Amino acid sequence: MASLADRMRGNGRIAAGLLLNLLVSICIVFLNKWIYVHHGFPNMSLTLVHFVVTWLGLYICQKLDIFAPKSLPPSKLLLLALSFCGFVVFTNLSLQNNTIGTYQLAKAMTTPVIIVIQTLCYKKTFSTKIQLTLIPITLGVILNSYYDVKFNFLGMVFAALGVLVTSLYQVWVGAKQHELQVNSMQLLYYQAPMSSTMLLVAVPFFEPVFGEGGIFGPWSVSALLMVLLSGVIAFMVNLSIYWIIGNTSPVTYNMFGHFKFCITLFGGYVLFKDPLSINQGLGMLCTLFGILAYTHFKLSEQEGSKSKLVQRP
Repeated sequence: MASLADRMRGNGRIAAGLLLNLLVSICIVFLNKWIYVHHGFPNMSLTLVHFVVTWLGLYICQKLDIFAPKSLPPSKLLLLALSFCGFVVFTNLSLQNNTIGTYQLAKAMTTPVIIVIQTLCYKKTFSTKIQLTLIPITLGVILNSYYDVKFNFLGMVFAALGVLVTSLYQVWVGAKQHELQVNSMQLLYYQAPMSSTMLLVAVPFFEPVFGEGGIFGPWSVSALLMVLLSGVIAFMVNLSIYWIIGNTSPVTYNMFGHFKFCITLFGGYVLFKDPLSINQGLGMLCTLFGILAYTHFKLSEQEGSKSKLVQRP
């Protein structure tokens, strides 16, 4: 009975973790969009708030012994910290200048771009099945973007830059974790303050600091509270992702991600009243089909690799 009770408690914690990740992941997208649309808070300044709150949150976590920091040479992390700034800034600019649907689908292009980078730069090979799934993903994103009634050229430029820098960041994160023998929280613990410092230097060149529209401008109490809440939620997103993968598996997190993908798309059109054409709907379905197929084939290959390792004498 005790083991059954322990399993039930364990399953309850996992369910609670998944629910928390679902809520905060969806909230961060809608909350940031609301801040841009209704308050006009500057993008890089909001990103700076996210980084500072994330670092403070990680500092508290390491004080509570949730993870142990590892001393890392700053020179090894400079390029990674710079790409971390770039992907968050460009992704938020994409969200600011595009509809929720276009923003969300553009992020799906990260998978094809990562495969191209790993193939060209790291000589990694992928099966034909995996390569074929990139066709519906790319076609769906193009269909949605082309038929988006709120098509914005600048928004598409930011979306493309966001995808490119995000893909580079994810590839480099994996490489650095392997090179430095650290986990994602240990890496982020050093990245966040470095990225915060970089943005702190860059913000005055791109956005006002004081006065109307500046980070220290005359914002209403409600705007400031929403910005602070956005920073807290951004930290919770990172923490919940780490917890889910650590307590379940990347498989569970990836499959759960498809559910969030659909809810975010639907919620964007409900909350922000963005019109949706039939062709956009077809594009979304096409991309979702490609993502599901990619995940299915990728997991099948991973399971096959594990089976071969187990069978070896």
